[in-house]
Amino acid sequence: MTKIQLLLASNNPGKQREMQALLGDLGIELLLASDVGLELCVDESGASYAENAARKALAFCSAAGLPSLADDSGLEVDALGGEPGIRSARYAPLPQASDADRRAYLLRRLEGLPRPWRAHFHCTAALALPDGELVMGEGEVQGEVIPEARGQDGFGYDPIFLIPELGRTMAELTMQEKNRLSHRARAVQALRPYLIERLLGGS
Repeated sequence: MTKIQLLLASNNPGKQREMQALLGDLGIELLLASDVGLELCVDESGASYAENAARKALAFCSAAGLPSLADDSGLEVDALGGEPGIRSARYAPLPQASDADRRAYLLRRLEGLPRPWRAHFHCTAALALPDGELVMGEGEVQGEVIPEARGQDGFGYDPIFLIPELGRTMAELTMQEKNRLSHRARAVQALRPYLIERLLGGS
């Protein structure tokens, strides 16, 4: 029996691992753009997470003719008025900035400001279908930014995002914990009933 294919509108391997863990039990074959010979760069200068996620999902779906799942997420720090927000992936003023560069720049912006540096991660996930249908899911997780990176199992700002009730950063969580607590997990979980209904026929 052929598996239902779902294209992930991202080239981020960390995201791929998370999505595979979240959706693997559904029997869906999760593909990357490289798996279908697709090279696509989508403008992510939208005014909201939802706009950026929708742009990516619709562009990949149109180009590949496959159901496509995209997300846009960001870290919003209270002390910085919600920065970096939707600019999280482009926050550091350096060309080709790495995750470490972005973390370092954020921490420099926070120097001298009183702690705790309360923050939350937000994610909007978008699923686009070849018939033009588009559906969204959202998720958030509350925490705080800490000045030292901890943990090896995350990416982006995960190593400096502490979940106080656990005493661990997002990068110190197991995949099972992350798939229960993270902003991306919550956004994708909100889409699961729709995935089951539309891609798997409600099975």
